[in-house]
Formats: sequence, structure tokens, C-alpha cells
Amino acid sequence: MEKTILSKSTYIRGLQCEKSLYLYKHNYNLRDGISSQLQAIFNQGTNVGILSQRLFPNGVDATPSDHFKIQESVLKTKEFIDNGESIIYEATFQYNGVLVALDILVKDEEGWKAFEVKSSTSISETYINDAAIQYYAITNSGIELKDISIVFINNQYVKNGDIDVNELFTVESVLERVKTVVPTIPNQIESFKRLISQDSVPNIDIGIHCSTPYGCDFMSHCWKHIPEYSIFNISNLYTTKKFELYENGIVSFEQIDLKNSKLNPNQLLQVTSELNNTTYIDRNNIIEFLKDFEYPLYYLDFETMTSAVPIFDNTRPYQQLVFQYSLHMQTEPGELEHKEYLAEASPNIDPRINFVKQLISDCGSTGDILVYNIGFERGKLKDLITIFPIYTAEIHNIIGRLKDLMIPFQKKWYYTPAMKGSYSIKYILPALVPELSYQDLEIKEGGTASSIFTQMVTGEFEGDIDKTKFDLLEYCKLDTYAMVKILEKLKEV
Repeated sequence: MEKTILSKSTYIRGLQCEKSLYLYKHNYNLRDGISSQLQAIFNQGTNVGILSQRLFPNGVDATPSDHFKIQESVLKTKEFIDNGESIIYEATFQYNGVLVALDILVKDEEGWKAFEVKSSTSISETYINDAAIQYYAITNSGIELKDISIVFINNQYVKNGDIDVNELFTVESVLERVKTVVPTIPNQIESFKRLISQDSVPNIDIGIHCSTPYGCDFMSHCWKHIPEYSIFNISNLYTTKKFELYENGIVSFEQIDLKNSKLNPNQLLQVTSELNNTTYIDRNNIIEFLKDFEYPLYYLDFETMTSAVPIFDNTRPYQQLVFQYSLHMQTEPGELEHKEYLAEASPNIDPRINFVKQLISDCGSTGDILVYNIGFERGKLKDLITIFPIYTAEIHNIIGRLKDLMIPFQKKWYYTPAMKGSYSIKYILPALVPELSYQDLEIKEGGTASSIFTQMVTGEFEGDIDKTKFDLLEYCKLDTYAMVKILEKLKEV
């Protein structure tokens, strides 16, 4: 059998960046590590693929016995076809040095049809290229495809009882779009083969392609000449503008021509603050912001989970579901009490049920409720009203008392160089209260908290459950304690 040179994934990698393809083939050890969050995304994609098989049940599986024995799948697929099988999962084909594995291959009264499954909610141009290389390899292996479709998530599906795969998934033919791409594939393959056979790494500089359509796993290597804090960290500056500066030889703040930079006032503030090592404080606006706070004061933070396949009834794919909150309370300045909620991690218990009941009780009926980024908590509270209309009045009471502690930092009324252009609480806290840091926690940010709790609910989590529950509570607790300390710093102004 011909040696495999390209897989579907390496072909797509090459389309994004030829340097990335070359490094993958020759310097694999330079890749960045896979984060737990990214691994969770990969696992989710695998689970969605398996679930999609219910669309075409009772098929045979061509999956190899080992990831490194992928040629087994090619032989299995041929054997299944020769034996008259009509539904094949992970059907694998090789042609012209390109090996592709298809999620589902089906033969009906019209002939063979290919189905590629994605865990996203729409079809991207990358998915068309992905389907095109599959179509190319399959049809040139002797299988006449009557159609090729992409199967993706219908984000309007609402779970009610067992998952209805016919409602969860949308199946859309991409045959005509694929046929426009296929003629370009042979030349592209030959170009990639020549590239891979080179003795040296292609001279391709960093650019927008480093993160589009996917974040490249060689960024640490290719970006090592970029300082940790550079023009690429300028807040809210368009990516195209950042690379325009870079292509003109500007990387550090010192190289920026401030008079002709066309940066907006907040961006100029960030740059000049860093260059001069100065802190900017707009006392008048901060005083105005603080003067109307009404005690008792509450400091509130939510954590949410999400899943491509809905776990609980009355939920949609990728819907953010609250499962945890932390609440610090002050009946008067100086006093501090803490309450918290963490849902039971069970696929049979909707985490929102007890969440909303305890939240209403803990928040009382008077006093301001401080959050950090009001749009998030307000949005989740409005979601709860749609699910639990019986609590409409109580939830509206909470919504009406919300105030956003992010505003003074978002509007740059308080800015220090340590904030690095960000108004995320993960930057604001160590900048204002350096003795506190998320780096001291096992769980350091919300994405990790979300993926871990989702794994606990689905039974995929393999760590220490009790310790992880403690870590989740400690992380969320710091979010609200951070607001307490940040408010103290603002009051010192």
C-alpha cells in the first residue's frame, strides 16, 4: 500500500499555513501542549460523532485497533464494501498519498453517500475544504459518491426526554460546493508533497493565519521573537492593525509613533502608562460611580456549564447553564459574610433548580448587588425567568439591583501598567491587590471550571471529586472576594 503522506487534518493544516504543516511533519516536538479545555473540546467532538451514528444505526465500524495502525481501517473498509455492508462508520480511504477517515458512509437505493459530522452549529469554508479532500480520496478509490453532506448541531433543538438525533442534528448536502474545490486538490497535494520533502523550514512569518481558522499549536515556537508584552496586547486594536504595525517593524511600545499611531484614547493611555510607568485615576468619575451604593452590599459571581449535546430537559445545545455561585455580603462597611452554592453533579438533576431557589433566599430583597461584567449575570438571570416563571418577580428584583464593578476599569477611570490593557478581573485583582492571585488556585479561570463540572456531570471526570468540588468553590469564592478588595481600593481614591 502506498505510503501515507497527508491526512485530512494535515491537508487542512497546510491550507492554513505551510510552515505549520512542515513543522508538524519534521519538528513535532515543538508543538504546544494540549490544554485540558482543548482536550475537552476534542472529546466532545468524538462523543458527538458517536451519537450521530444513531442517524444510521446498525452499521459496521472500521475504526483501527490502535491509532498508529490506521491502515487497518483502509483494509477493513474495503472488506466491508466487498461483503455488501451498506453502513460503515469511520470508513477510511487512501489515494495519492492522502488518507481520509469519514464519519459515516451509507449506501441506499441511490448509491453511496458520505456524511461528515461536526460539533459546531454551522458550516464553515474550512469544512467545505475538509469535505472536498474526503470526496477526492473516496471517489478516486473507486467509490462513486452520489452525495456528500455535513452533519452539524441544530442549536434550536430543545431536549425533552431522550435525545432525538433527528432533531439534534442538521444534515446539509455540500456536494455542489465541494465539486468547485475538488479540481484544485491535485496541484495542492503535489505542492504539499514538495514542501514536506524540503530540507529547511519554509520562511513564513507570523500573521493572521496563526489563529485563523484555528489556533496553531506551533505559536510558542513561531512567536518566540515577540516580547511577552507587545503591540499585540494593545486592547481592542484590530488584528489587521496590529500586523500592520508589525510589518512596519513595530513590536514594542517604544517603537510606536504616538503622534501618528491613530490609536484611540484608551489605547494611547495603555501605551503611555506603560512607557512612563504611571497610574491614571479619574477621581471625579470614580466618586460619582461609588456615591449611590446602597447597603447591604452583595458581591455575586456565577459559573456556567455548556455541552454540545443537551444533558437536561428544557435546554439547548451549547446553552450556558448556571451551576454555581459565590456571594459575599456586607450589611455595613467592614463586615463580611460569605454564602455559596454548587450544584450536585448529576445528569438527572438540573443544576438550575436549587440554584435559583437558594440565590433568591441569599440575595434578600434590598441592597445593591455588585457583579463584574453585568451582561453575563443579567443574561443568565433572564434565562432563569424563562425556565422558572414562578420566580419572575424575585429574579427581576435581583436584576434591578445589579451594578457593574467593571465600569471604572472598562472606561479606564482607573488604570495601571500592571493591568496590561485588560479590564478582566484576572488582571485587575493582582494589579490592585498583589497579595491575591488566581495563580495560587488549582482552578484558575472559568473555562476550566465549566469543562470540569461538565465532565463531572457526564461521568467523564477521572480526578478526585471531593477535592475538585473544593477547588471549584475556592475559585468562585475568590471572584467575589476579589470584588470586595477591588471596591476597597476604589474607595481609597
